[in-house]
Amino acid sequence: MDASPAQAARRALALLDLTELGDQATDDDVAALCGRATGPCGNVAAVCVWPRHVAHARTLLTGTGVRIATVVNFPTGDEPVAAVVAQTRQALADGADEIDLVLPYREVLVGDTTRAAVMIDAVRAEVPHGGHVLKVILETGELVHPDTVHIAAMLAVTHGADFIKTSTGKTPVSATLPATGVMLTVIHDAGRPVGLKPSGGIRTLDDANAYLHQADAIMGEGWATPATFRFGASGLLTALIAAIDDPDDRGGLGAAGTEAY
Repeated sequence: MDASPAQAARRALALLDLTELGDQATDDDVAALCGRATGPCGNVAAVCVWPRHVAHARTLLTGTGVRIATVVNFPTGDEPVAAVVAQTRQALADGADEIDLVLPYREVLVGDTTRAAVMIDAVRAEVPHGGHVLKVILETGELVHPDTVHIAAMLAVTHGADFIKTSTGKTPVSATLPATGVMLTVIHDAGRPVGLKPSGGIRTLDDANAYLHQADAIMGEGWATPATFRFGASGLLTALIAAIDDPDDRGGLGAAGTEAY
């Protein structure tokens, strides 16, 4: 039997990485974000903030069970490896649980996977296994062709990614079902647990359900948990809460002005 809108919304809410990656984000913006991360409808899986805000978010969310994620090599994917490693080390020291690393996707686009592999290996060496998570952002909207998405996904998984993520949300095309379909096939065949994070442009309950139904079909019902599946979509939270509070509401657009990555 299909879940009710409220049940589906509760499921999606628990998989949400609530995100504040606005270029001018302040401590007050992060405090507001963290205030939305817990509530009567349930807690989100994580908040994702700039590295400079990790320590502040950690202080605000200690004891809630909400994880702290941050981004490195973001959004361009072309920073020097040493700088990205240093940023990763500092973020972990400040209390980050999860590192979302942008793949050097432009090199992948021209057929050069060497630098991308070096970058993933270097960051993977800094992110402890077990309680910490490394997500690799493929920037699938820029990779465009399914074969290139497949190459990038395989590269990330082969070099130790715990999750593969579609997008930064900073390019014209973010998450798409064709891209996540390719990524899920790679995950299915990985031979070890790897998670999926569709990110960007997911704003309604129907949007969220489309990705969850796809994951259920490829990976099996029950696979998508916070340990294996996340949404990077801050604007989605408002729609999910509306669906929980009003079962007849299918989930409209998120709050105006809310950035969704």
